[in-house]
Amino acid sequence: MENKKDTTYDESQIQVLEGLEAVRKRPGMYIGSVSQAGLHHLIYEIVDNSIDEALAGYCDRILVDLNADGSVTVEDNGRGIPVGIHPQQGIPTVEVVLTILHAGGKFGGGGYKVSGGLHGVGSSVVNALSERLEVEVSNGEHVYYQSYERGKPTCKLKIIGDTDKTGTKITFMPDAEIFETLDYDYEILLKRLREQAFLNKGVRIIFTDRRVAEPKSVELYAEGGIKEFVQYINKNKDAIHDEVVYFEAKRGDDMEVEVAMQYTTAYSETILSFANNIHTVDGGMHETGFKSGLTRVLNDYARKYKLLKEKDANLMGEDTREGLTAVISVKVAEAQFEGQTKTKLGNSGARTLVESALNDKLSAFLEENPKIARAIIEKTISASRAREAARKAREATRKSSAANNSSLLGKLARCTDEGADYAELFIVEGDSAGGSAKQGRHRRYQAVLPLWGKMLNVEKSRIDKVYSNEKLLPIIQALGAGIGEDFDVNNLKYGKIIIMADADVDGSHIRTLLLTFFFRYMRPLIEQGHVYIAQPPLFKVFKGKNKDLVERFVFDEDERDRAIAELGKGAKVQRYKGLGEMDPEELKETTMDPEKRTILRVDLEDAIAADQIFTILMGEKVEPRREFIEQNAQYATNLDI
Repeated sequence: MENKKDTTYDESQIQVLEGLEAVRKRPGMYIGSVSQAGLHHLIYEIVDNSIDEALAGYCDRILVDLNADGSVTVEDNGRGIPVGIHPQQGIPTVEVVLTILHAGGKFGGGGYKVSGGLHGVGSSVVNALSERLEVEVSNGEHVYYQSYERGKPTCKLKIIGDTDKTGTKITFMPDAEIFETLDYDYEILLKRLREQAFLNKGVRIIFTDRRVAEPKSVELYAEGGIKEFVQYINKNKDAIHDEVVYFEAKRGDDMEVEVAMQYTTAYSETILSFANNIHTVDGGMHETGFKSGLTRVLNDYARKYKLLKEKDANLMGEDTREGLTAVISVKVAEAQFEGQTKTKLGNSGARTLVESALNDKLSAFLEENPKIARAIIEKTISASRAREAARKAREATRKSSAANNSSLLGKLARCTDEGADYAELFIVEGDSAGGSAKQGRHRRYQAVLPLWGKMLNVEKSRIDKVYSNEKLLPIIQALGAGIGEDFDVNNLKYGKIIIMADADVDGSHIRTLLLTFFFRYMRPLIEQGHVYIAQPPLFKVFKGKNKDLVERFVFDEDERDRAIAELGKGAKVQRYKGLGEMDPEELKETTMDPEKRTILRVDLEDAIAADQIFTILMGEKVEPRREFIEQNAQYATNLDI
């Protein structure tokens, strides 16, 4: 958003709301947690301030360095934090910004029209949670410097040089007294910075990791903005039209929207929405406006050109989004976010603006590109037919469930506390392992559903095929929460869904097929932490017999060798080729008993990366899969060959 008017940015625009005292005592209130996620948040806060300068039209270059000593440097070529004496506080304004909570140019002083950030909280919170922080400000005449320790100045602001440039450079060392870890994850940070480059076209972000022997640097720059974002997401998919549809619209000086979209041959949708560069994971008014506007525009076009006949029902929202990748980015002067996490946009004006933008701009695009329009409408009509087939299959499924006579659920061993949050469903590979699991379980809260044979790869199938698949239907029925648009996590019968498969290639394949299914059709299961992977042991190391028997269950070769050394001469090793080789007591002790087992929770750190990896591993294209295997073969372990 260009705001390059004669707007001044000085000490009079920095308004102070309150002091800093609580940040070190309750850091989680300000950065979410003191885990690695909170550590990353420190960088996001400082980078967001630089991005805000870019939004205001004053910055086009941001350097982010992970330094060898564990500190981080963020430098931009914006206007530089004001250095004049603050009229209320009587100290340099840069010191106010870095030491007083809720001090910033985002409270109606005129410094910014649009900003993300945490309402001016960012800089002071980072300072409070850093062992040390140094700031350098260039204002076109001089370079100013000040240092801090745990939020308190260790020197007065001083001039250390002359310059004709402007900008801010902040170096901070996170405080080991606060954080559980000081180890930054390069890939997570790269993903976030790449996202910011896509959302702010023309801004060059240079990210450098200096913690390694040979520093690696990547330049993130997207002249095409969110159009390039959509192309990036779709790089391993087959688009049904080469051109990414892009349009933008404004409402006065206080709101604007950009939309980029492209349809692919895939069956799932990927819609990412942002407000002031913040990923609105839970959507909001801008996303609602996009969905309703899209459905109306495509129905109107299909009716106008008789692609939908009079007797045909209208396309539903889910039909119009099948295979769609879209990025919606709104910039709002007074953003209203629902909840502390700022993951849902509440501005009703955003819905109106986005909806009218689609009505005007997308309608015009379809009229001007009839070939693309026809391809899109044919895709949506095909999706509509599949949805109707799925509805009929779903109704048949419900009737059989209501009658409680479904043969498909015949293998499910229910638990007595079904429906409780602590109830667990083990999805077990193979009948023999399923039999052992049924005998070894806690009947009160553990249910067991054996699977046999390979199941459907949903990445290559529509929802109607899912409903008619005899391998997946028992899972849908057992969980009781529906799938796709009908999925309601509140109806879930089990708090934990635990995938239990052999530690071999076939077991890995089954796990991947199940995770693909959950990701595509029951994503809240993963997002809310309901899905787990069981970790059965690979070896049993034992010595002696009967009363003298000593056993160790171990999970890899190193543990095996240590157990052999510990038990000494005469120790024997049993290699478990599959779960079916364990008797019920062994399976209970090693894999099912909450007191002794190891299970891994499946988390969704990055939906875009997850979408891409499922597309690569399970999709139609062979070449991206081959490249992935070639790049990652060196990391493969425990191959069963």
